[in-house]
Amino acid sequence: MKLAWFLASFPLALTLATGTAAAQDDFDLGKTVAVCTTCHGEEGLPVTTDIPILWGQQFYYLYVQLKDYKAGRRANDIMETIAADFDKKQMKALAKYFSEKPWPRITITKDSDLARRGRAEAGAGECPQCHNKYMGDSRVPRVAGQNEDYLRRTMLEFKNKVRLNSPSKSSLMKSFGDEEIKDIAHFLATL
Repeated sequence: MKLAWFLASFPLALTLATGTAAAQDDFDLGKTVAVCTTCHGEEGLPVTTDIPILWGQQFYYLYVQLKDYKAGRRANDIMETIAADFDKKQMKALAKYFSEKPWPRITITKDSDLARRGRAEAGAGECPQCHNKYMGDSRVPRVAGQNEDYLRRTMLEFKNKVRLNSPSKSSLMKSFGDEEIKDIAHFLATL
């Protein structure tokens, strides 16, 4: 019985295995990066301010985020769909590519009052302890100079448990009001 099942299943298994291997062999980093740049920008500046800067971001952080999109720990219809087809090697290749690019400088008008409040609130939340003076460190993302709208959206996603890949961040964000989160996002974006 087991032999009959194996023989009947073998052609299907072989097709799936060779199809998967062929798909992995067909991975073209350049073409994949071209897809990424439609939102994240060709020169590292995203097309809208609620999309994160990837250029110069931490390698391991980028890799983990792709894994989290694939696993559903981060919610974004576009990114979940894109990451669903990547294997570990492909995710690492993309993370390496973007991490080796220079961090682009965004243009933002600094509101000194907002930035001052944001600095105090971030300090009270002990944000610099993990974010290494906001420049990131391997597993922790760089947030200095990141898009303000993206930062605000991300902190609210943690607060409202839309983003599930850092329970400690969710707990911390719950301690801030929405206006405080807005201040922190402005402070970080203007660094």
